[in-house]
Amino acid sequence: MNILREKLAKYDTPQKAKAAGIYPYFREIESDQDTEVVINGKRVLMFGSNAYLGLTNHPKVKEAAIEAVRKYGTGCAGSRFLNGTLDIHVQLEKRLAEFVGKEDAISFSTGFQVNAGVISCITGREDYLVWDEVDHASIIEGIRLSFSTKLKYRHNDMESLEKQLQKCDPDKIKLIVTDGVFSMEGDIADLPGIVRLAKKYNASIMVDEAHGIGVFGKQGRGTCNHFGVTDDVDLVMGTFSKSFASLGGFIAADRDTINYLRHHARTYIFSASCTPASIAAANAALDIMLNEPERLERLWTLTNYALNGFRQMGCEIGNTSTPIIPLFIRDNDLTFLIVRELFDAGIFVNPVVSPAVASHDTLIRFSLMATHSKEQLDYALEAIQKIFREHHLI
Repeated sequence: MNILREKLAKYDTPQKAKAAGIYPYFREIESDQDTEVVINGKRVLMFGSNAYLGLTNHPKVKEAAIEAVRKYGTGCAGSRFLNGTLDIHVQLEKRLAEFVGKEDAISFSTGFQVNAGVISCITGREDYLVWDEVDHASIIEGIRLSFSTKLKYRHNDMESLEKQLQKCDPDKIKLIVTDGVFSMEGDIADLPGIVRLAKKYNASIMVDEAHGIGVFGKQGRGTCNHFGVTDDVDLVMGTFSKSFASLGGFIAADRDTINYLRHHARTYIFSASCTPASIAAANAALDIMLNEPERLERLWTLTNYALNGFRQMGCEIGNTSTPIIPLFIRDNDLTFLIVRELFDAGIFVNPVVSPAVASHDTLIRFSLMATHSKEQLDYALEAIQKIFREHHLI
């Protein structure tokens, strides 16, 4: 065995979890992604999806994807830079820019590629990237790839952010990068506070709206719209894999910024173009966001009901005020065990453990869709209460 294989063979954490019967990953779903899914022939309630508006099975979304395949085929066989730009790419980008209140936008093949490509190229060696310590991994990866000075501030702590901004050369570019909704904790960025400090220190702002679009703002336009700070935020990022019920991502900004990114973001230039079906599905989902406001209303009715339910039973849910509800366990192995016990009870939830979070912050991520029924939610709340009591968590 060579040295590389010898090193990698020592990683046996998954094998140990499997042997203990608590391995929670790569569960094979045999059905559509809905409020109920089938795994190993068993129907379970899905409370682990990011499809907040429940559009993955909407007939208009599916039909749009099918029609796109009929017209354009299954792929573009090249990058956007060369032969992979379709008219529907450009049409959707114009709609997305208008939707989030910016002049222009470009779409990428995944949301991860947006953050990795944009953040890594937009600032230079003498500039600064200032970021929240619990930003998404894709943001962190983009920051790692950048040659700029990196400054991390404590989560949603404006005093900490200001201290980092004070370290920056006032004549250099300072880009503050934050999630709008933090994907594991479910809390919302203090965008008004960030905007205030950005103005004070002449900094720019990029907001990742992956979990904000379809959830916050008028017709689901995101947290920037929710707080009324769209004009103060320079770059708005979004993904198609959550509320848009598809695959891909985009960045929206002023025309000059988008022109620069179109010719410099390596994950855009050197990646295959987003598939016709994905673009068409996202476009149809956007139509539904604009024309079916009752979905967003339904999502918030369920969210408030669930938040009240978890608080009343005594669960520790942190500062969330969104359809992402963290149920803190604070123990890796116990988190895995409870995920398995909930699955046995017919409920699919996601474990979030170290290194995704600190070992003392492990949690179960419970997330809602507008298409969940109150009966499904009640069943989940009752099962969680029973299992949490058995483990003395409440």
